[in-house]
Amino acid sequence: MDTPRAHRVSPIAAAQQESVTGAGGNPTLTDLLVRVARQDRSAFELFYEQTSRRVYGLARRVLIDPDLSEDATQEVYLQVWNTAERFNPALGSPMAWLMTLAHRRAVDKVRSEQSATDREARYGAATQSIDHDDVVDTVTQRLEAQSVVDCLGTLTETQRESVRMAYYGGFTYREVAEKLGVAVPTIKSRIRDGLIRLKTCLGVS
Repeated sequence: MDTPRAHRVSPIAAAQQESVTGAGGNPTLTDLLVRVARQDRSAFELFYEQTSRRVYGLARRVLIDPDLSEDATQEVYLQVWNTAERFNPALGSPMAWLMTLAHRRAVDKVRSEQSATDREARYGAATQSIDHDDVVDTVTQRLEAQSVVDCLGTLTETQRESVRMAYYGGFTYREVAEKLGVAVPTIKSRIRDGLIRLKTCLGVS
């Protein structure tokens, strides 16, 4: 592919105008990203299938924990979906751009987890000597549980089923996708949208 001429069109616009296909007419990652920027879900699924193993592998090397690595991978592809138009082929390959996003996300998650651990340690030290009223705690927990049940009722059936399997059944995103017979990105989208609605219902910012 010829290098896009910046004085005539932007790099991403040039990529849209050119035929960006690999051997045998298969779309390249650049072509897929151009289509993702136009909110093409089929292109996004292909892009995910061709790159997710490497993104997860990088996240796993940084985070070690498989669940955190899967969360980071999901967040990376959500970022890809929302910001694909920012990819500039003149600055590097799609995989280089993607791996940069993945590394940043994994490092941010490491820092976030460490901050959470530090906060819990400080809270534990500050409240260690405080006696709690077991009855009040029990009642509060039951009320919170009922609120969650009520808010689950506001989700669509597919969102509710996916959230329950992932967060109450202990299944990974891939296992949920296999059990429901849909693509992993679809499951992740359902769970993400469902959690947003739950947070709104519960008044969690």
